[in-house]
Amino acid sequence: MPAVTRTVRRGSAALVLAAPLLGTASPATAAETGPITLATPGYELRVTTDRLALTTVRAGRTVLATAPAAFRFRIGADWHIVREVTGSTRDGNTLRVTAATDLPGVTVDLRITLRSDRYDMNWSLSGAQADALSTAYDLNSAGHWYGHGENSDQTVQPWPLDSGQLVDTGFSPASYQVVAPFWYTSSATGLRAHTNDPMDVRINSGGNGLGEFTVTGDRPAASTVFVEDTPAEVYRDHITLVGKPERSDTSYEQYATPLWNSWAQLYGEQTQENILDWARALAGAGLRGHAVQIEESVIAADFGERFPDLPALSEELGRLGFDLGMWTGLYMPETAANFSEAVDNGYLLKDPSDPSKPCLFTWWNGRQTGLIDLANPAARQWYTDDLRAQTGELGVAGFKFDTAFFDDRCAPYPRATRADYVKNGTELADEFDQQGAGLRVAWNAAQSKGFATRTADKPTTFAGLRAAVSANLAVSTIGYLFVETDMIGGSLSYPPPTKEVLARWAQAASLMPLMYASTSPTGVRDATTGEWVGYDRETVELYRDAIATHERLAPYIWDQVQSTLKTGDPIMRPLFFDFPKDEASYTVTDQWMLGPAVLAAPKLDEGSTRDVFLPTGTWRDVANGKVVRGPVTLKGYAAPLGVTPAFVNLKAKGASKAYQALAYTGAER
Repeated sequence: MPAVTRTVRRGSAALVLAAPLLGTASPATAAETGPITLATPGYELRVTTDRLALTTVRAGRTVLATAPAAFRFRIGADWHIVREVTGSTRDGNTLRVTAATDLPGVTVDLRITLRSDRYDMNWSLSGAQADALSTAYDLNSAGHWYGHGENSDQTVQPWPLDSGQLVDTGFSPASYQVVAPFWYTSSATGLRAHTNDPMDVRINSGGNGLGEFTVTGDRPAASTVFVEDTPAEVYRDHITLVGKPERSDTSYEQYATPLWNSWAQLYGEQTQENILDWARALAGAGLRGHAVQIEESVIAADFGERFPDLPALSEELGRLGFDLGMWTGLYMPETAANFSEAVDNGYLLKDPSDPSKPCLFTWWNGRQTGLIDLANPAARQWYTDDLRAQTGELGVAGFKFDTAFFDDRCAPYPRATRADYVKNGTELADEFDQQGAGLRVAWNAAQSKGFATRTADKPTTFAGLRAAVSANLAVSTIGYLFVETDMIGGSLSYPPPTKEVLARWAQAASLMPLMYASTSPTGVRDATTGEWVGYDRETVELYRDAIATHERLAPYIWDQVQSTLKTGDPIMRPLFFDFPKDEASYTVTDQWMLGPAVLAAPKLDEGSTRDVFLPTGTWRDVANGKVVRGPVTLKGYAAPLGVTPAFVNLKAKGASKAYQALAYTGAER
């Protein structure tokens, strides 16, 4: 190991500290030495001392830098800034820095520990207790930004993040959005926040060019910054920390054929008769699927009136080729049949201001609602027994778990943490078949469980389709590997999708790991007007073709499932994961890789042509069989409604299997 080197110069003085893994304490007084540079063989970290700031440099180029006034803290309602460095000491590969603030007697303690491909950073206050600690980065210093997961605004999903604005003031393990405290950049740096407390995250808020990461609570702000050669390597560093799945909860059949959920088809008209009419129309049109899920829970007060014979419904759906599924969640509205039982037995999360009362909040439908407390063993048993009764007595084959497991407005069970709730929820859900609907869960718990993950509802428009694609990329590249869009065609109580939106969405989903369907191409009732919206025969044929394409591709997809169980790499991923040297790949928003061999470039907007970027390699065009060498942009590529552009990387593993599936020319209609 090299010895610690100390170089002191006046004026533009710098203190250069090599980064051996072992060493003795070495004092360095910032007032006399100026900027501090920590060096490893792979990168340098420069600490500015006249105003505390950090710059990460690799190969002479800045790859991540904090913003001016990067470190701030809040006490009460007032924000304060961190100022100049007043002292620093070195012990082995750890640097400790003290900095002044704009509050007399209050200082900041910063500790940085270097490793070969990352550094850990931890900072806190001395002389006062903060309510929030905020660190801001200059977005431009690192190129483009990705990660985070789903935007809290479900209608918009910027990709890259810096191309739009993202403001998530309720970023937490209790979030309904599928998120994780992990961000990464085109410069191959990454940031992981080590906290289970709520955060306030803002990416380019108001177009300010900043990434602002604020941790609430009285704990230090702890994070890891990764420094690698490619974004995919940063992603893999993250996966080593959160874990990869050992198995897939989703079966081959559930990958191969769609799951049909009744929500966007029926909304508030969920009845046994309507479910059967819908399922019969699907089966009659040759629209295959492995299950039909009712978007309603047995706890609804009038469930028995609307579904008088669930076992008979299950039997009839079985004759049509579908298993029966049910919606379930921990949400307990006041109108629920067993709400009083839950309250009387203390099964709901408690009001933080009065623990004798349940914590109630307004749900999406305007109803006052509580949340079953899974950290309460009796409540968990009560809820689990109900689910088992449905599977044992009513013919229910599986569940769509559509719920948060905790709510930050409520008080946790004694000694339970937010992370405990996520853990309890994932363990409970893992006992039941989710039928490919998977689980929506936040933070760092489900990545290692192997659940399918559906992204949140989107508008029934082309903009909704594009946001759904970006959301899939955002979620899959924070470690949720088996991903699908929620509701082909969109939902959110919007008017039904047009023929073009529905067909293009189905085509796009056919080139994703899973297909999750609702709106029937045989027709749907407009929830906003009550009128029936019919689609023509071509719509049915296009949708059926998309299902057939996905089913033929299922053996290749299943191979990718087995591969990702070994590697932790996402199945659906942005182009730059596989082609990091192709600069154009970092801003492609409407294409993705499905495993190493398939480049999907479906049409995601109006019209009949599109531009297609093909990265470095040798590609076979599925539509016409031609071989194209990249990198190249195919301008005005023909993509009429019956064509779903896709290309196969001829040098990639699985290329032959993928091409045979996609280029199939047999009669599908």
